[in-house]
Amino acid sequence: MLTKDLLRVSRAGGGYRPRFAGREHRPLAARVLGTYQGHVGEPREALDAALKDLEADADHFKLVRGFAKLLDREAGFETEAAVDPERARRAAFEEAEAVGVVTEAERDTALGAASDRLSVGPDAVADALYADLKERQVMTRFDARWDPDELLAQYNLSLAQTALFDATEVRVRTADPRALVSAVKRLRLMYEIRKTEGDSRRERRVSDREVVVTGPDALFRSTRRYGTRFARLLRTVAKADAWTLSATVDDYGTERTLELSDDDPVRVPGTEPVADVSFDSGVEADFAARFESLDLDWALTREPEPLETGARVMIPDFAFDYHHADFRVFFEVMGFWTPEYVEKKLSQLESVEDVELLVAVDESLGVGEDVEARDHRAIPYSGTIRLKDVRDALRRYEDDLVAASAADLPDELVPEADVVSLEALAAEHGVSEDAVADKSFPDHERVGRTLVRPGVLDDLATAVEAGMAFSEAEALLADRGIKDASAVLSELGFAVEWEGLSGGTIREKASE
Repeated sequence: MLTKDLLRVSRAGGGYRPRFAGREHRPLAARVLGTYQGHVGEPREALDAALKDLEADADHFKLVRGFAKLLDREAGFETEAAVDPERARRAAFEEAEAVGVVTEAERDTALGAASDRLSVGPDAVADALYADLKERQVMTRFDARWDPDELLAQYNLSLAQTALFDATEVRVRTADPRALVSAVKRLRLMYEIRKTEGDSRRERRVSDREVVVTGPDALFRSTRRYGTRFARLLRTVAKADAWTLSATVDDYGTERTLELSDDDPVRVPGTEPVADVSFDSGVEADFAARFESLDLDWALTREPEPLETGARVMIPDFAFDYHHADFRVFFEVMGFWTPEYVEKKLSQLESVEDVELLVAVDESLGVGEDVEARDHRAIPYSGTIRLKDVRDALRRYEDDLVAASAADLPDELVPEADVVSLEALAAEHGVSEDAVADKSFPDHERVGRTLVRPGVLDDLATAVEAGMAFSEAEALLADRGIKDASAVLSELGFAVEWEGLSGGTIREKASE
């Protein structure tokens, strides 16, 4: 993004149109690139003077300065001096005060005395006095990632981003709406999705869903950080094969409309910017990381399919998918939003029908009861979402799902295998372990979480002996498909006498 003073727009007809660079500006872009390449090892003031000369040949001086603003990020400038400039100034000024410098000769005397203190020559001290000023710094490297064509593309993208900085609302239709909404959420922008109608050729190339993003001026106060995130959204928009964008821009108090589309020369160069935005993970990412560390019967999905909400569409932050049935619970996180945005969200929630929806609500909003009144379950939070609260809410659904799946199974289960775990049996029937746990197994005995035929237990009772190494007994059990060795050994009347880290020995359990 460029600085606002380098913005070039046309306001003809009350519009707000960026003045993009075209193919005719390619030679100028090449000259600016060459100027940077030719001034490696030179002070910045020499580079600035050369760029000033180029401005005289350009359509507008802001065009040269815009190219230079981008290329400055590719260059490295350092202070080059034989002695630290601050030390040089301190020594020179102290000696000048002692001498009482008025004439050129007295200045030389002061510099000579300062050079003796610093163990360098007088000329080195003079050169170091102001070597750390910006214009005196030397360009030590220039690693250009762009050729002239890519520099034009980066300039046009940055120009459009700068024009969007003061937008209050942006409306986007794209061929890749999922990527757009994903970027909106990562940038922590406020948005809603509306369904549109249209039959033009362009409209058939883009989604019928319009993503409406609220800009920084709609907050309590406009902030540069939010505005930068808002402008960076254009990077994702411009990556789509087809897109249209309409923005309402606050142009120094005058409301103007900015229209862009894939017909404009706005594209993302093949290389990423050096200082791309780093996103705060926020409440949602913090919750996702902690939830996925749990071993639950629910899979967490980020940004599931859109939900119809009347004439609009909303994409919840997450969905929970139950592993043992075709059942989904949506999960929306209501953070610290403006009152207007909260009202929009509540209106959307009221229109969501025939789906299960949990809503985590920032306690500062005070709208938990409003969420409940719309037949959705509210989970209050402050700072972070408590996993226990979410787990308890999911457990209510899980109890009903387990009961339903258990009711579909016969009261008695007769597995074919001699040994089978409850986990494997549940997977075979496509249900949870809890759904099979209370069934009866006439041909097997349940030992811990494993079902074992009595004949297998009789064979093991003969094979396992007191004094046997635990590792040997464990191998015997494993050969018969038994993983829970401790539970089966206990069933056979044995215990393990552990001997530190070296292993254990099978002993008969003491009679009770």
